[in-house]
Amino acid sequence: MEQRELGDSGVSVSTVALGSWLTYSGGVGREQTEACTRAAFDAGITLFDTANVYGTGAAETAWGEILRDYERSSYVLATKVFFPMGPRDRGLSRKQILKQIDGSLARLQTDYVDLYQCHRYDDSVPLEETMGALTEVVEAGKARQIGFSEWPADRIEAALALPGVAKFVSSQPQYSALWRKPEASVIPVCEAHGISQIVWSPLAQGVLTGKYLPGHKVPADSRAASKTMSRFIKQWLTDETLVAVQALRPIADQAGVKLSQLALAWVLHQRNVTSVIVGASRPEQVHENAAAADVRLSSDTVDAIDATLRTAAVS
Repeated sequence: MEQRELGDSGVSVSTVALGSWLTYSGGVGREQTEACTRAAFDAGITLFDTANVYGTGAAETAWGEILRDYERSSYVLATKVFFPMGPRDRGLSRKQILKQIDGSLARLQTDYVDLYQCHRYDDSVPLEETMGALTEVVEAGKARQIGFSEWPADRIEAALALPGVAKFVSSQPQYSALWRKPEASVIPVCEAHGISQIVWSPLAQGVLTGKYLPGHKVPADSRAASKTMSRFIKQWLTDETLVAVQALRPIADQAGVKLSQLALAWVLHQRNVTSVIVGASRPEQVHENAAAADVRLSSDTVDAIDATLRTAAVS
């Protein structure tokens, strides 16, 4: 699998990453989690992305048990901090960052993570305090690099302007052929400062797989049927959007790929993108998604995707 550099860090990662948000945090059993993780290694995936809050530590714990069987230098491990881990444990204060990194390392059974990410921006804490604490984590050898998820462009620039602090190398935005908001300001700012995108929800919560059909009820066993997840996915379940997604099928057929692979390849063809994070509950899903890394789309195909989704995409 192709490897791309993480910002200007010198760290290379696979263009497809395995995530653990909706799966290994409790929705998928231990045996399946291990099978999917092993399938990821078999497919050439080297980037594994998690967060302390996924299953309130459950996802980190599962990977800590599984990844200890692999040479530590053979994979890149990323986790995050911000969301509540208890009634008083949340946010990006110095106290919380230093506490939560130690908790994550204990669960992951490792001395360091390759990438420590701020899961969101914390308006309640001075930026100088957050960046100072992240710098302490790097200087202590507990994280090799730092990143952020869903930070606004002005806060990214403000962090980069602070003297004497560690520099961000990655941004983790929601980004897909249906959700293009990062293109307006976040990606240009990152591109100018050597920060690359590790994309979450590149399949728009599964809508870009084509499994949701216009005029039909959502499958009972699908993500859209879950009360927990429906708020994330409902914006994509309009007939207009679902008709547009189904119109991508001839484009995928002509390219000789599945609809999901077409959508992942589209993201990987966009500028400043290093990797796309995919989830999987079965090993075959891992291999299917990983195959998107090898898909090469012509400029005409990319243009056809853009044209097909023009009225449905959010920018």
